[in-house]
Amino acid sequence: MEKGNGCCFSIMTMPNLIFILITIFIIFIVRILLVIHQSKKPLHYSPPKSVSTLIVLGSGGHTAEMINLIRVLQRDRFTPRVYVAASTDNMSLQKAQVLEASLVDQAGLDKLKETAQFMQIYRSREVGQSYLTSIGTTLIALGHALLLMIKIRPQVILCNGPGTCFPLCVIAFLFKVIGIRWSSIFYVESMARVKRLSLSGLLLYKLHIADLIFVQWPHLQKKYPRTHHVGCLM
Repeated sequence: MEKGNGCCFSIMTMPNLIFILITIFIIFIVRILLVIHQSKKPLHYSPPKSVSTLIVLGSGGHTAEMINLIRVLQRDRFTPRVYVAASTDNMSLQKAQVLEASLVDQAGLDKLKETAQFMQIYRSREVGQSYLTSIGTTLIALGHALLLMIKIRPQVILCNGPGTCFPLCVIAFLFKVIGIRWSSIFYVESMARVKRLSLSGLLLYKLHIADLIFVQWPHLQKKYPRTHHVGCLM
């Protein structure tokens, strides 16, 4: 008799469980749509005097373009700054350290430590790596990105093309959805991208993850209407 009652209880609760799962799924989808809609709207409140900023660096020209962009920022507003590069990319972090060192006076070593940090993340995809094998490495990178984002919790994310930025931006978007932290994601496409967006840029564009995507060529903006043309930054 007890066994029969247990079976009846399982049958009765199954529809309830399905209903709960469907409800949670619908709420999650609605929340995603609200976040995407809110990300497109301008801020209606006075921004803080300074915002913690995560800057994602990439090898080669990506870092050169980002360094030039940082030079023209209102650095007293975008502070503290955290630079993140791939674990195999020491050169980019060295360039960022040189830049930050040039921004402080000779006695400002403590100030440098306060305004800038330098970290590395597992690389989601190596140059030339096949898309199939990059699935596993991207999942590992997502886990590492989660740990970094919990630690950094930036208000602004600046990136310009390296695959390193995608896991960080995905985690930042999920944080928005579940209400942990609202990070504004600004993506600046590389000047080398003339005809189409890079893979990182295309993913952020198609998935509506980035708040704003900037391109440096006018016909690229025409091809991707939700981007913003800002001219050549180099």
